[in-house]
Amino acid sequence: CSFAPPPRMLVFGAIDYAAAVVRIGRFLGYRVTVCDARPVFATPRRFPDAHEVVCERPAAFLARTEVDARTVICVLTHDPRFDLPVLRAALRSPAGYVGAMGSRRTHADRLRRLREDGVSESDLARLRSPIGLDLGARTPEETAVSIAAEIIQNRWGGSGRPLRATRGRIHAESGDPGGAGGAADGRPRTAR
Repeated sequence: CSFAPPPRMLVFGAIDYAAAVVRIGRFLGYRVTVCDARPVFATPRRFPDAHEVVCERPAAFLARTEVDARTVICVLTHDPRFDLPVLRAALRSPAGYVGAMGSRRTHADRLRRLREDGVSESDLARLRSPIGLDLGARTPEETAVSIAAEIIQNRWGGSGRPLRATRGRIHAESGDPGGAGGAADGRPRTAR
């Protein structure tokens, strides 16, 4: 019997919202690392639920970190000096989820800059930004639930729609990406 190590969640940006994302990431079973280049913010005291807190430039940390298809990357830095280099690397990695916090205007500017830096359209299509599902979240904790919901939806292929608005099986069968009672394209599946 072999046991795979837990999947990784890499949280870049030691902001208040990151603490809530760390807590929910750990709750979901991820090995959570917080990384920020600012020593005053990147402290274990501020992130007691993180498995690891790293004070380093995000892109440098990501360059030396093993990333696989189960890895979740959340970029919460709000600073183009840090988020653009780490996003370039993250989008070229095999990470299963890459999300970035910011407004729609920030997202549009980020896409423009990433295109100018040569990031391909197929890599840009992987970027979940603004990060999270539209739940009407306001607080850091609500925002973390929104982000976690999108991570789960991305992992299992759910529609992200309310279950009451779907038909068919609630859980996808193994190898069936359209869980949550609807196909991955949002159309309801028929009962089996």
